[in-house]
Amino acid sequence: MALQNIFDNETFFEGYQQLRAREVNANNLFEIPERFKLLPDLKGARILDLGCGTGEHCREYIEMGASAVTGIDISEKMLAVAKEQNSDPKITYLKMPMEDLGKLEGEFDLAISSLVLHYIEDYKGVLKNLNRLLVPGGEFVFSQEHPLATAYSGGERWTRDGNGRKLHVNLADYSVESERDTTWFVDNVKIYHRTFSTVINDLIDAGFIIEKVVEPKPSEEILEKYPDYYDLFHKPDFLLVKARKA
Repeated sequence: MALQNIFDNETFFEGYQQLRAREVNANNLFEIPERFKLLPDLKGARILDLGCGTGEHCREYIEMGASAVTGIDISEKMLAVAKEQNSDPKITYLKMPMEDLGKLEGEFDLAISSLVLHYIEDYKGVLKNLNRLLVPGGEFVFSQEHPLATAYSGGERWTRDGNGRKLHVNLADYSVESERDTTWFVDNVKIYHRTFSTVINDLIDAGFIIEKVVEPKPSEEILEKYPDYYDLFHKPDFLLVKARKA
């Protein structure tokens, strides 16, 4: 089956770039800070960035002391930006889907992935190949859309009161693990819904030890500035996991 490369869709790519350019977005407020908190000391680390996108974090990992970073991504558009704006002699960018990790050679101390795994159908295969590439005790830090978010498969996402205030999320078929079509900038964006227990247990089955799990929620300071993010108390947007090769 052909892999979906939605980030090379021109409409999607432009919409995504505009979203990330905004100072206030969920990535900047929640996913990125929480992911960086989970990182170990990067001094001398050999890092594999799965779904590196435009490479700004690859460059930041080098600035934090990493000795080498290999960034892989399926998107030619993303990698073109990475090579133009975030190149470094210690960074290698490869056009490669995560499903082809079995073809990659080398040893890595740390693997990092930001909001990509829910686009991957063969989650178990990716974990198996990743475990092979990590040194004993090597760590894997990743984020993905929260399973309560990937469960959404159409219709009204929220139940609201008469003033439009979100009362609760509408949840159905949470335990039905399947491919879901969603709309984000364009129609028919494919994601793969897995339950929380599957995400964790597949990691364990692939030879990882779970060290920490994070479901970001807004601080009082963020709520004072951006009260709309109160909806994260109803449904987290992100799931972050830190795991170690057994």
